[in-house]
Amino acid sequence: MLAMGEEVTSPLSGKVLRINVKPGDTVNDSTSLLVLESMKMEIDIYPSSSGKVKEILVKEGDNVEVGQVLAVLE
Repeated sequence: MLAMGEEVTSPLSGKVLRINVKPGDTVNDSTSLLVLESMKMEIDIYPSSSGKVKEILVKEGDNVEVGQVLAVLE
């Protein structure tokens, strides 16, 4: 079985306003991975642990739903 890494999911429905990291970046639980806009508010999305960004699964302007995987860390 392959290790999938940590999936960072969206806590709410909204639009991807800004992506702050790229694959290969090292992040921790205080690194804002991206910013979602919902109900005219900007919400920073943080990982729950440290790791390296393996993949960003959304792009700026995408609409996302609750629970949608936004990024994968390894």
